[in-house]
Amino acid sequence: MQTIHTIVDLRLALQGQHSVALVPTMGNLHAGHLDLVKLAKQQAPCVVVSIFVNPLQFGANEDLVNYPRTLAADCEKLQAAGASMVFIPTVAEMYPDFDGQALNQSITVQLPAMADDLCGASRPGHFAGMATVVLKLFNAVMPQFAVFGKKDYQQLFVLQQMVKQFNLPIAIIAAETVREPSGLAMSSRNGYLSQAEKSQASQLHAELQALCEKIKGQGPKLDFLALEKETVLKLESQGWHVDYVAIRTASQLKPALVHDSDLVVLAAAKLGTTRLIDNVSLKL
Repeated sequence: MQTIHTIVDLRLALQGQHSVALVPTMGNLHAGHLDLVKLAKQQAPCVVVSIFVNPLQFGANEDLVNYPRTLAADCEKLQAAGASMVFIPTVAEMYPDFDGQALNQSITVQLPAMADDLCGASRPGHFAGMATVVLKLFNAVMPQFAVFGKKDYQQLFVLQQMVKQFNLPIAIIAAETVREPSGLAMSSRNGYLSQAEKSQASQLHAELQALCEKIKGQGPKLDFLALEKETVLKLESQGWHVDYVAIRTASQLKPALVHDSDLVVLAAAKLGTTRLIDNVSLKL
C-alpha cells in the first residue's frame, strides 16, 4: 500500500490505472469503513482511501479540534484490508489559499434547499462543505467509482445528485450500514459515548424499526406527522435530545405521503453530548 500526501504525487501514482475506486474518510476507521474498502475492491483493482478531517464541513461549535485522529492504526487496518493507496493530504494541500487560520475557500458547491433540512437544519453549511471537499477528492483521484455508506443517507443523496447534475463520470456505490451486535450503527463518534450511553445507544435503531412496523400496520390511516412525534416523545422520555425523526421518500427525501411506497425513516439525536444518526429503509 502506497502512502501519498500530495495531489501531484497521487496523480503520478495513478497513471496507467484504468479503473479506480475511491473511499473518502475522515479517519478513525472502524469495521464499517473497512466494509467500504471491501466493496470498493469489488468494483476496481485499484482502491484509493483518503483520510482527511475536513474543516469546511464543521460548524463553529462542533468537534473539529477534538475529532479523533488515529492515523497509524488506520493505515494498519487499510493495509490489512487490501487498499492500494492511502491519500493523507494536509489542510494546505486541499485548500490552496489556506493562510494558517482561514481556509479562504470562496468557491463552494451550491446545494439545493434540501441540504438545509434534516441534519442541515442544525448544521448550517455542513453539506456544502462536505460536497466541496468530495468534489476536490474526485478531481484529485478521478475515480470511476466512489463508495459511501448508507448510514448518512442525506450525505449519500447529496453526492448522488452532485454527480448526476455535474455530469461526473463516477458511479456512486452505496454500502449497507454496518452495525454492532446491539444494532447500533458503527460510527467514529461512538467513541465519545460513555459505557452507560453506549448500552443505551441502540435504542435509536430500535425505535426506528418500531416506527417502520407502525407504518406498515396502519394502512390508509397513516398519519406520518403523528408517528414522527410519537417516536420523538418516546426517545425524549428515555433521555435523548432529539434533533429530528422524519419519514421521507427514499428517492427525493421529500416528506412522505400516504401513496408513497418507497420510504426511508431517518433520525438524529444526542445522547449526552454525542450526536448520533441512523436510518431504516422501508418498502410498503
